[in-house]
Amino acid sequence: MSRVMRQLRRTLTAILTAGVVLATPVLATPVVAAPGRTVPQAPTGHITWHPCNDAGFPGMQCGTMRVPVDWSKPRAAQLDLALVRRKADDPARRQGTLLLNDGAGGSSIEQLRLATRNGFPDIAGAMTQRFDIVAVDPRGVGHSTPIRCSEPLKPAGVSYFPKNRAAFDKLVAHNRTFARDCLRRNGPLVAHVDLTSTARDIEAVRTGLGVRRLNWYGIHYSTLLGRTYAALFPGRLRTMTLDTALDDTTSPLTRIVKETTGAEEAFNRFAAWCTHSAKCALKGHDVAAEYDALVARADRTPVPVAGGTHRPLTGEDIRGATQDYLNIASVTWPALAAAIVKAQAGDATDFTVDPDGTLDPVQVLVPACLDNARPVSTFEQADRLHKSLAARAPHLGGAVRSWTALVGCLGWPVPAKPVQAGRLISGAPPALVLQSTHQALAPHAAGSVMAAQLPGSVVLSREGDDYSMFLLSPCVREATNRYLTDRILPAPGTTCTN
Repeated sequence: MSRVMRQLRRTLTAILTAGVVLATPVLATPVVAAPGRTVPQAPTGHITWHPCNDAGFPGMQCGTMRVPVDWSKPRAAQLDLALVRRKADDPARRQGTLLLNDGAGGSSIEQLRLATRNGFPDIAGAMTQRFDIVAVDPRGVGHSTPIRCSEPLKPAGVSYFPKNRAAFDKLVAHNRTFARDCLRRNGPLVAHVDLTSTARDIEAVRTGLGVRRLNWYGIHYSTLLGRTYAALFPGRLRTMTLDTALDDTTSPLTRIVKETTGAEEAFNRFAAWCTHSAKCALKGHDVAAEYDALVARADRTPVPVAGGTHRPLTGEDIRGATQDYLNIASVTWPALAAAIVKAQAGDATDFTVDPDGTLDPVQVLVPACLDNARPVSTFEQADRLHKSLAARAPHLGGAVRSWTALVGCLGWPVPAKPVQAGRLISGAPPALVLQSTHQALAPHAAGSVMAAQLPGSVVLSREGDDYSMFLLSPCVREATNRYLTDRILPAPGTTCTN
């Protein structure tokens, strides 16, 4: 393993173990502003650039541009998009602009900060040598007119797994209260953070950058965003790299079942690894049994959080925080084991932070309420589905992101407007789809479903449990850079093992 990769993993591990949350403290201050300086207002449709005054973006440019809140009313309310641009290291051989996109509710700008801090330019090869890297936060997320709500997403006494009709009604009533608060504080933006509106922003960014075609690197949710953009604006992409593709061609209920199954399998793989690995704080223990005991104990008596900065956590809370700890085996698996040990000792702090510090749970949920149909509306429907998930997932109990989106949007007053998925997209480049063989967020089969919508695309499998694979796999980096520079895809059926 290279020195840079060792440093990357050490730093990520330190961040996770310390429970550092990048999103809350960092995103409160726009990246484009220096202390005491007003961010310049960009005219609609133009990007205003200036040198970044943030030490996290050395030598980079920070920018803003204005776009309509509602693209059907372009002269009405506007919002500000925030961007960071890292110019190509080898301008004489520059081949274009690569747009970096994070997952749902995640700040691409903060992802770039984290990657830069951890050696990304040194290991990226052609990606940073020959391409300008542009990170843009999606509308409502991070630095781009972020959605802020004062009501708690899930307060004490509200359960995402209601055991009776009274608890179900309490959940729905709280969701309505939460939504009203979000609408009051954010106005019409809450109704326009859907995939289609965000894709239209990307076209405005392309125009503002003055480039004929973009190169796309999307992770998780942004694989759907890239496909949506390609469908709306054919011919505007030169390449598409889709890391950890999602499958939205089936019903939301089917997606929940598949995600639940994948997350439970990932937990079982973590527990098996933990039993024998010296990197696991629970080595030699029956990890699954101890996790189950912790969850049961927390459901009886919630576990405190150090400093009293957060309400004590129930077992449901701990389950709900576990999925994202399963996403990068070399980094988050040891952190999950440490979090379990810490909670066993009476401090559940590590289950109050998301291992990906660029995520804001409110900014994850609000777009999900627009992008997903709502097939459940009664307690009986929710209870049947929950029992089915619990049978498949005895450890996590079905506490996955898609379940949270389903029940967290019950009673939501803004209609959903999901995109039509599954048809062939004409005018899109053949995509490189990167898919782990085991992943807690997306099954391996989702990669093939995405590739089938983009003619000529190829799935490059990567043996393991990770997402954001460009940073972790030399094989993935080599294949991605060859695709970026020469537009040559790997042979179908290729699997990376490093």
